[in-house]
Amino acid sequence: MTSDRGPMGELAAHLDRGWDLVSRGDFAGALLSAEKTVEIDAQSPEAHNLLGFVLAAEGRAEEAVEHYRQAVELDETFVEAMLNAAEVLIHPLHDYEAALGFIEDALDLSEGDDEVADAMLLKFDAHLHAGDREAAKRVVAALPGGPFENPSLDFLIGRAHFEAGDAARAEPHIRAALARDVGHAEAHYYLGMILEAKGDARGATVAFLQSRELDAAEGGEPWSLPAEVFEQRAQAAVDALDAVHREVLEGALIVVADVPGIEVIADGIDPRVGVMLDGLAAERETPRAARMFVYQRNIERAAGSEDNLDDELTHAIEAEIHAAFPSLAPAGDAVPEAPHGAARRRSAPDDDDLH
Repeated sequence: MTSDRGPMGELAAHLDRGWDLVSRGDFAGALLSAEKTVEIDAQSPEAHNLLGFVLAAEGRAEEAVEHYRQAVELDETFVEAMLNAAEVLIHPLHDYEAALGFIEDALDLSEGDDEVADAMLLKFDAHLHAGDREAAKRVVAALPGGPFENPSLDFLIGRAHFEAGDAARAEPHIRAALARDVGHAEAHYYLGMILEAKGDARGATVAFLQSRELDAAEGGEPWSLPAEVFEQRAQAAVDALDAVHREVLEGALIVVADVPGIEVIADGIDPRVGVMLDGLAAERETPRAARMFVYQRNIERAAGSEDNLDDELTHAIEAEIHAAFPSLAPAGDAVPEAPHGAARRRSAPDDDDLH
């Protein structure tokens, strides 16, 4: 028997400490423990899985995938590492084919409804992000019915049903997730989307405001940039736009905030919008905006890593310009529909609905 003070006992201690620090949100400390586990035993699949998870949280997606790959090479039955790899490959790396490869391998090995549902939900995400809605719908239709041991599956299944276009089937799952955790920001956001789809603008606004409050309290991504650095990146993204888009923002005041204010959400703006233009002048020969609000936490959440930040800023700015001034959108522009496909402006409740 190996002593607890030997290498294997030390490995187990660092693994336990690493995951404990992850649960506390201390990714800097978790990284030290994860790196130590690989130093102790470079042939440990659990060590590579832990290091991959921490690197992914830190926004180092490509490095994370390499460690997940090593974990799977060392243990070809390591379903958790396969699914972790698939999640990072879907977002932020957008390598859907590679993600689906890991997912199919995981499905071949999965046992029980929880493992199968985890893998199928990632398969759904891969197809949806790739723009194949029909394949995504087929995956949702084949999801196991539970009951599930993992409490997060209710939310994930509800989200999948909503993204597949079935708000009615999504609602009980989302409400069940909120019954377990009233502080679940994502669940409040999707409840808002569901209520809006049902025509309940007042209820949707209440849910969106709750989501916004929780988002603001949670803090940013582990790799989040200092506000002044983010503002510089936002200005650089504007400067890099083509002449037509850049002219819309000529002289515009750029304001960086964490998340949208409660007043604009109450007025019908999506709480997870990345960019909002204000002071619009469409009657001029060249449409102009007087102000551009950039919401750092929303942009960084959508980017998934610092490497993707500039692309996400450009995409969000151009999308908002096109929403504000449809005449500037490229003719026949076809972009695969992504999750959270909310328009820039929601259906704001009438004043009478708020009383």
